Amino acid sequence: MKIRTYVGSDGHSVWFSDDLGASWVRPNSLSGLYLEVAVRGFASHASDARTLLAATSHGLMRWDEYDGLWSKTTFPGKDVWAVAQSEKSPDVIYAGTCPASVYRSQDRGKSWEMCKLPDIAQFSDINKGPTRVTQILFDPLDDKTIWITVEIGGVYRSTDGGETWALLSKGLLSADIHGILATRDAAGKRLMMATTNRGLHYSHDMGDTWEFVQLDSPWQYLRSVQLRADGFKRIFLTNGDWPPGSTGRLLVSDDAGKSWQERVLPADLNSTVWCLGMNAADTQLIYVLTNLGQLFISQDGGDNWKKIRREFGGVRSVYWRLVPDDVPVIEQKRSSISLSSDKAANAA
Repeated sequence: MKIRTYVGSDGHSVWFSDDLGASWVRPNSLSGLYLEVAVRGFASHASDARTLLAATSHGLMRWDEYDGLWSKTTFPGKDVWAVAQSEKSPDVIYAGTCPASVYRSQDRGKSWEMCKLPDIAQFSDINKGPTRVTQILFDPLDDKTIWITVEIGGVYRSTDGGETWALLSKGLLSADIHGILATRDAAGKRLMMATTNRGLHYSHDMGDTWEFVQLDSPWQYLRSVQLRADGFKRIFLTNGDWPPGSTGRLLVSDDAGKSWQERVLPADLNSTVWCLGMNAADTQLIYVLTNLGQLFISQDGGDNWKKIRREFGGVRSVYWRLVPDDVPVIEQKRSSISLSSDKAANAA
């Protein structure tokens, strides 16, 4: 198996790397995806090395690793902002849109149904624009629980596998929700974390009530919160001075959120630290990306970081996964893309 990394840009499609960021390829529009599309997130399952799903401004797209082609799924929404595939039940996929709506598939994307989220707004008077789904989380502690965050709209929870939903806003300083994490505190009790434009919030009762947690940072604006998937209680939090911002911080907690420390990234940051890329296949390999495209890599679980030479401009997502060694390498050409593999080279 080999590692393939994907960066979703905010208007320049998807960049691919097979060498941990040393080199990058962006397949052109002959691959089936418009070159100026925005790509907000990715999803895949270890049981299907062929398929990658991408949440894009042109709908929910499917990438075929062997054919090197994008195709549009049957997803009914156009402007997709979030997608998630269940690790335990890979037939189940959720996707969220702008304006905010959420859809569920129970047959790996062949058909879709709209989820009935109560009081979900399509337009926000606060930012004078449409709302959007920012994250969909399958709760790692409870198979039946799913979390959805909406910017600007709040936190939604289902405890019956997506059949019914509740809006959870009590105690939140803002309904501008960017990310959510389900974990356990230092005592082993369930802890929820939600990130907003006005700071970090914790819940000890499954989101029924929230409390604001003041960070020791010049800014309270937060985007992503993620737990390293190796049993160690290391949590990462992305922070900055606004979107896109002019600088930011990567914050780390090694005590399940009791305290936070800055992990200094080796560059003058150009914008808010935006998102993270992790995978349980190798818990030591972590990417972090700023909103204006500076990418950093850690291969020791987040202790030390190296800046990737290439910068991407406006970005929305970074993702990596394992693919089989016989998945062809993507080669960039001016008018088309081609796929090469050791087998093809030997045959030639």
